[in-house]
Amino acid sequence: MTNIAGINIPDSRLALEAQEILKEHGSDLLWNHSNRVYLFGAIQGKKAKKSFDAELLYVSALFHDLGLTKKFSSVDKRFEVDGANAARQFLALHHIDEQSIQLVWDAIALHTTIGIAEHKEHEVGLLYAGVGLDVMGDGYDDLTADERNAVLNAFPRDQFKQKILPAFFEGFKHKPETTFGNIKSDVCALFIPNYKPKNFCDCVLHSPWSE
Repeated sequence: MTNIAGINIPDSRLALEAQEILKEHGSDLLWNHSNRVYLFGAIQGKKAKKSFDAELLYVSALFHDLGLTKKFSSVDKRFEVDGANAARQFLALHHIDEQSIQLVWDAIALHTTIGIAEHKEHEVGLLYAGVGLDVMGDGYDDLTADERNAVLNAFPRDQFKQKILPAFFEGFKHKPETTFGNIKSDVCALFIPNYKPKNFCDCVLHSPWSE
């Protein structure tokens, strides 16, 4: 079992098959990012003395961005939900219990939702924390330089800052309306000229109610 920065990377049959799915349908960018997300989340969980199921957290990390890929992208759902649905199907095929499946589904579906995930089960909160650290640097100083370097040596960033936003957009440019009400709307605003997102206030004021 590979150990990086004091964290074991699961090598169960479930974990290895999840790895193969990401390798087949994802990219080097998503592979490295997803593994860093797991490690960063697990390191933060260990430091906070939180109990968590490493296998479920790892599968959640491997699937969390699969909704951006052609294989798993729907025409009308948020990419987070597409990834969560893919994980649900994968886990069901392996006869994982419903409670665990729901936990993984929630972790993936909520990984970009600010102010919610960190108040749910530890696996949900740690996936969110791992994503936040890798993408935006949230909690950067909570890890030592040695811990950060160990993770990056195993799973390099390779100009991640410059590559991840186009990768996000590529995953939902065919359905920008699905970013309404979430932070990925900012990605659409960056790449779509004169982008005007749907507005909640307009939805209220222009509803079909007469009063």
